[in-house]
Amino acid sequence: MPPIRNQIIAERLYDSFLLEEPSVMMRMLRGPKVTQMIKVLSCTIAAATASMLMAGAAKADESAFLKTLAGNWSGNGTVKVRTNAPTMKVTCRFKSDANASSLALNGRCTSLVVFSRVISANLRASGDTYTGSYVGAGTGTAGLGGKRAGNAISLAIKWAKEVNGDRRAQMMIEKTGASGMRLTTVDTDPATGRSVVTSRIDLRRS
Repeated sequence: MPPIRNQIIAERLYDSFLLEEPSVMMRMLRGPKVTQMIKVLSCTIAAATASMLMAGAAKADESAFLKTLAGNWSGNGTVKVRTNAPTMKVTCRFKSDANASSLALNGRCTSLVVFSRVISANLRASGDTYTGSYVGAGTGTAGLGGKRAGNAISLAIKWAKEVNGDRRAQMMIEKTGASGMRLTTVDTDPATGRSVVTSRIDLRRS
């Protein structure tokens, strides 16, 4: 039988099946496998929708939080250039630029004990997860990575070179009150293994 005639016969059988046997189609659509497939599809769509809504809410939350850190800041604090070094009192000024998903904090801290250091932190947010870079230890650009919980962003620092015996430390950028911000870095003393606050700067919006 020629191929074209085969195709015509197949098409007629298909049309007949659809038009003359609707009950067969309905029984197929009402089968247990189809019902299960519809349930799975519905759950998948619901989960995807919920995920999109949660992602949008998280992005909105980070945007609102970051904008509270924008502006000009000034204040005082303490700095230890190394865990075993004397503590110095410093005066600091910072400018912070923030948008919906990033924070750029740039400033300088000075002391009467001939100390002046540029300090900067640049962060990018993806949900409540932050990554970026930090300059302030005098060893080059360090990497940052961490999360926000409440009013504080807790970050792990990876120094460009060894500082205090290794390349690890911690930083916290914390919103304090309606118009305050605190910057804290903590490192481990290689001699004792104890955590030492190497800088703590309390700022007010100026």
